Amino acid sequence: MKRFERLEQMLRMDPERDASEIYRLSSAYEFPWDHTRALELALYRTYAVPSIGRLLAETAELTDRTQRRYDDTAILLDTVVEHGFASDEGRTAIRRINQMHRSYDISNDDMRYVLCTFVVVPKRWIDAYGWRELSRHETIASAVHYRTLGRHMGIKDIPGTYEEFEACLDAYEKSHFAWDPDGRRVADATLNLMASWYPRPLAPLLKLTTLSLLDDPLLKAFQYERPSDATRAWVRRAVRARGRLVRLMPPRRAPHFARQNWEIRSYPNGYRITDLGTRPVPGVKGCPVHRARTAPVSAAE
Repeated sequence: MKRFERLEQMLRMDPERDASEIYRLSSAYEFPWDHTRALELALYRTYAVPSIGRLLAETAELTDRTQRRYDDTAILLDTVVEHGFASDEGRTAIRRINQMHRSYDISNDDMRYVLCTFVVVPKRWIDAYGWRELSRHETIASAVHYRTLGRHMGIKDIPGTYEEFEACLDAYEKSHFAWDPDGRRVADATLNLMASWYPRPLAPLLKLTTLSLLDDPLLKAFQYERPSDATRAWVRRAVRARGRLVRLMPPRRAPHFARQNWEIRSYPNGYRITDLGTRPVPGVKGCPVHRARTAPVSAAE
């Protein structure tokens, strides 16, 4: 297979009708590493919205059980990508996602913003650091895929195009990003988790590397010290160099899904999709349970 052969395959497909298949080919064959890094950053951004950061801190899931929650989020989202919305596995994953979100009083605006991060952040990351930029077909397919996921989650007023997703994300961050100690606690826990995947002596360097990839509004919201211009430039050049190196490598012949990532560590003996995620119990400290404002559509039940 030639380096651009899979891209040519996707360009022969319909980005609306074949959206999930294009998204699967793009994320699991063309850019698996980039999608993993970008979705990590996407979730990281959500902590800077105080209403989201506070809820995540109150549940203690992302502060006390950070690795498990990271693993569950990655696996549940990617199960839908790997198997499709109509599959038993995909429907089960969506049902678990809905059961978790339904246990908390989460606004539709916050849910829609999180959905926007899954569409916008990967494109921006890949365009900046990938071995090639994302094609228009892949961009449309990503928007359609997550628009479909959003409908299954009962999210209202979902943007229709990538440009609308992008405008929604930028406007929401401009008006909602703010300092909050709980959001910072969740951000610190996630930063520590990422550093823990590597030898301990490298932790300070890895944290600095991660902070160098964050933009100024995010750093300001978390009140992180801004890395020097020289450090940021060095880190970003290094990530771009990785993309140029990947471009010279043979194309991937087998898909790579999130469950195969070495960072996924909670299930050395395997897992069942029905067992993933949280199950808050009323009255138990650390699990504030309220009825959600939105309900999932029947296709996800």
